[in-house]
Amino acid sequence: MEETKIKMEVEDESKENINLSEVKEISYEEKLKIVNAIATPMASKKFTKKIFKCIKKASKHKGCLRNGLKDVQKHLRKGETGVVVFAGDAFPIEIMCHLPIVCESKNIPYCYTPSRQDIGAALGVKRGTLMVLIKEHPNYQDLFNEVKSTMETLACPL
Repeated sequence: MEETKIKMEVEDESKENINLSEVKEISYEEKLKIVNAIATPMASKKFTKKIFKCIKKASKHKGCLRNGLKDVQKHLRKGETGVVVFAGDAFPIEIMCHLPIVCESKNIPYCYTPSRQDIGAALGVKRGTLMVLIKEHPNYQDLFNEVKSTMETLACPL
């Protein structure tokens, strides 16, 4: 019995390795083709990497990150501040199209990135997420300020 268990585990590991090697990474330009029409301002490729770096640093500190539609919406309405990152490939778009206006009314900078899967990966989870609210923290203050100032120059209010 023990031998069959070992064989099964080895087979499972080899299947996972094959699946991981077969997964093709989609380029930034290909991701831009599937974003929604309202996804402006869109972060550039270089700025997107900087945003994901800030998300990774914020995820290490409890209470500095809010993710998901309900959580971000609730905390925005309560008055929390920071920067908001939206996924450009949200479907249907009606579920989150009101939140950029909420951000503009509260003077919170925001921008879009092409993929919700990439935002989830930056958070350290397998599942994608539609939006993230990043709050200030002394450990990553310089990166946060850089991201915030760049978002403020990107964003063009209605």
